[in-house]
Amino acid sequence: MKTLYNKFLLLLLMLPATLLAQSKLSGIVTDKKLGEPLPGVNVLVKGTTNGVSTGFDGSFTLTNLKQGDIITFSYLGFTEEAITFTGQNNITVGLQESSSKLDEVVVIGYGSVKKKDATGSVDLITSKDFNKGPVVSVDQLLTGKAPGVRITTAGGAPDSAPNIRIRGGSSLSAQNNPLIVIDGVPIDLVNAAGNGNPLSLVNPNDIETFSILKDASATAIYGSRASNGIIIITTKKGTSGKPEFNFSSSVAIGNARDRVKMMGGPEFAEFVRNNFPTLTNNLGIDDPSNTLTDDPSTPQIEGRILYDTNWQDAIYQNSVTSDNHFSARANLFKKIPFRASVGYTNAEGLVRTNEFERVTTSLKMNPTLLDNHLKIDFNAKGQWSEKNTIDEGGIFGGAINMDPTKPVYASSPNNIFGGYYQGYRFDTGLNAYTLDGPTNPLAIIEQRKRPEEIKKVLGNVEFDYKLHFFPDLRAVLNLGIEASRSNIKEEYFGNAIQTYRPQSGGIFNPGVNYSERQHITNKTMDGYLVYTKELNGFLKKFDIQGGYSYQNFKNDGNQTRYQYNATTGLREVVINAQNPTNRYYNVLNLQSFFGRANIDLANKYLFTFSYRADGSSLFRENKRWGYFPSAAFAWKINDESFLKENKIVDNLKLRFGWGKTGQQDITGAVGYYPSVPLFSAAGSSSQYLPGFNSYSALPFDPNLTWEKTTTYNVGLDFGLFKDIISGSVDLYKRKTDDLLARVQASPGQSLTNEFVSNVGSTEGEGAEASLSIKPISNDNFTWELNGNLAFNHSEVTDLKGRSSVSADESGLPIGTGVRLARHAVGFQPYSAWVFEQIYDSNGKPIEGAFVDRNNDNVINDEDRVYRAMRPNWTFGFGTTVTYKNIDLTASFRGQVGGLTYNARAMQSGNANQVVPVNSNALTNILSGETLFQDNNDPRYFSDYFLEDASFLRCENITLGYKVNNAIKNGSLRLYVAANNLFLVTKYSGQDPENFNAIDNNFYPRPQVYSFGVNVNF
Repeated sequence: MKTLYNKFLLLLLMLPATLLAQSKLSGIVTDKKLGEPLPGVNVLVKGTTNGVSTGFDGSFTLTNLKQGDIITFSYLGFTEEAITFTGQNNITVGLQESSSKLDEVVVIGYGSVKKKDATGSVDLITSKDFNKGPVVSVDQLLTGKAPGVRITTAGGAPDSAPNIRIRGGSSLSAQNNPLIVIDGVPIDLVNAAGNGNPLSLVNPNDIETFSILKDASATAIYGSRASNGIIIITTKKGTSGKPEFNFSSSVAIGNARDRVKMMGGPEFAEFVRNNFPTLTNNLGIDDPSNTLTDDPSTPQIEGRILYDTNWQDAIYQNSVTSDNHFSARANLFKKIPFRASVGYTNAEGLVRTNEFERVTTSLKMNPTLLDNHLKIDFNAKGQWSEKNTIDEGGIFGGAINMDPTKPVYASSPNNIFGGYYQGYRFDTGLNAYTLDGPTNPLAIIEQRKRPEEIKKVLGNVEFDYKLHFFPDLRAVLNLGIEASRSNIKEEYFGNAIQTYRPQSGGIFNPGVNYSERQHITNKTMDGYLVYTKELNGFLKKFDIQGGYSYQNFKNDGNQTRYQYNATTGLREVVINAQNPTNRYYNVLNLQSFFGRANIDLANKYLFTFSYRADGSSLFRENKRWGYFPSAAFAWKINDESFLKENKIVDNLKLRFGWGKTGQQDITGAVGYYPSVPLFSAAGSSSQYLPGFNSYSALPFDPNLTWEKTTTYNVGLDFGLFKDIISGSVDLYKRKTDDLLARVQASPGQSLTNEFVSNVGSTEGEGAEASLSIKPISNDNFTWELNGNLAFNHSEVTDLKGRSSVSADESGLPIGTGVRLARHAVGFQPYSAWVFEQIYDSNGKPIEGAFVDRNNDNVINDEDRVYRAMRPNWTFGFGTTVTYKNIDLTASFRGQVGGLTYNARAMQSGNANQVVPVNSNALTNILSGETLFQDNNDPRYFSDYFLEDASFLRCENITLGYKVNNAIKNGSLRLYVAANNLFLVTKYSGQDPENFNAIDNNFYPRPQVYSFGVNVNF
């Protein structure tokens, strides 16, 4: 009995220990669909800090487990899974890729977050959303895809520069393009010499996602470069599974659909006969063979041959673009996921000899070392490109102005212009021949070359270390570089000079005209700590981070200009005695301290606070630092108990945000260092320093300081009916103070007539909405619709006593240096300052008749009014349909409102444009009825030339077919596409989509048809 008692007592003593016995669990986590292992999955015992991450093979081991512990498995882009520990030794867990847009991962400043947990206004555009068809630069993937993001290219050239505005931009004269961050490296907004588009650095085939940060609560972590929003570009990564290869190739044919409607030869000849009979002998050319007859089929007039030359046809061509790209993904040594790619693009422009050639390479490696405590992200991208640019003004202007009764080529055997027709006359004062009238535009194209070569690299390495002795704390170090080398050489080998002496030979002015060599080296360093803690109470999770950022931008180059020496007949280098090498050297340094805290209460209430202090070398020491805070709150309403059992709402999140951001980049308007006194080499009229002869003082403002923007934002994200319907709505208000702008100086009070100052304030407001609908989704057939709509309105509220300041980019092409638009108090920025045209009873403009608004019987500036030029409404929409192996996508975009100034109608829409001035050459005019006689002030300020710029453009239609089992263990997809298929607009000119809203000498956007193949194996 005693023995039994002792055994029973021992059992009671051992029971608690048995119940509390600690066990371990091992297993593998895989992609449920593909069956491949997933590295980096977070495996966590719920309510504790006991957790690990899976290795390269997806394996994990958890210790210190108890019966009943709930173990969660979470991985970005996948639906979270949970199991209950009941003593298992080994398990395999498959994670399902998330189908909800709110579960997608958004890259934000110095980190990433699921979209459903984001507190700021953030859009995520993934590869499945991109624009299709032939895409040369990265910005073309994004055009029309995000609400409030307006992307307008400068034209249709292969390397055409984009103007990107998020919510309209915030400044007047300072930088308005958003900050672009590529794989953790903020890129320079100053283009390398010869590079029209900085986003052509990265091959579009390498892009995985765009994260677009809009409101201040999302962008303030980037501080000084965030006032205009941020676009974070993430490229494709390697794989932890088996090797994967991809090859894509496409060929595209483009044509110049949009032409200026000028008179043809017969129409122009008839117009001259009827209106300027004394100029009839200026039409056509003399018959060199003297064989003119009365045959009516021979175009002739008074012993002269008349041609019907379409000069636009002469300069345009059908362009051919080829693009080839190869990439490989693998897991080196089962330890280093990597991806490498190489691409080659050859894109012809619509204008003859205009060509863009590019080679891109990329390498990305993402190893995890030290028992998964150290993550390394290595990115390297290289680009070599060369393009032959054209003289757009001379070519387009010449093609429009040239007399259509003249031929492209001259028939005279003694032609001194290389066989091209060219009007010329003898100048007795110069004892030489000079060109008469516009230069033959085809001769400009074919007798000039300007190759612009760029070599560029972009790379970074990021170390993310989770401390062994304190795993809740991570230390992150990011080191990045952006460097380019440019080489430009412009050379003439034809009739490029305006004079020709018969004794000097047959070629006018051959040789080099301009050259430039440039080195840009930009460095980035970010270092910060992140402390993350998950808890089991009302406070579920928080993370705090703080760090330091350093950026240095260096631009070092030389320019060499040449001039023609009439005595020697040679081209010689222009020497500046004060700067004989014509060197420029500019350095900009930015340094910052930043911090952010994210707090999650009850998995429903999310708070974000951030603070950044920025210093810029553009300002003097006492004005150097700016301070930019932000705060945001998000409420996940769908997690509340009153919505738990509903069958309609899947996701519902309300967001509120506030914050301040800064702006210091005024270099594009005035050059570097506008706040300090500097001197530059100049001419004999300069102010002198003792001992120097040709240096002049530059204008500066010692009180120049930060431009500051405050933004308020409220937004709603939603998903309904199992995410069949999803989208978001945002409302915002924004105010910018201490505007950086170029302003007029009072006479005698400055070193120039204009300088940069902090001049006042603007206020803006807007709304954005995006919607995605999936009406049908099954194994054989899917149909998805998407659309976005945005409204933005801004107003200048204060200019420190000024009524308006000039808009630099609105110069009119009339040779007078006048600007059309101004930023005026009480009106939208960039509003045209014009006279109101008076019309007759038939609705036709009365020449020289304008509204006398103040009734003083004098038409002057007091009678001018403001008209907003940039649109308030922009939109985009599209659809995707798949049926078995067939897919069809279509995307459209446009704007409602805004105005475009038809400068071509202003210049070429008047009868007297035909009449030569000190010349024998006639000038062509627009086809059709001529409403005006002269092109005089103030006619060019008539609001008659402002036309509605609303349009709808078919951006792309693509039809694809996937061939199953075409190759072993791979897939093959063939597709045909049409880009810029049609344009619907009331605008009478060439193209209403022009960022500066002045349509003149515009490089037409091509209509493109393409065929491509994509192979995965």
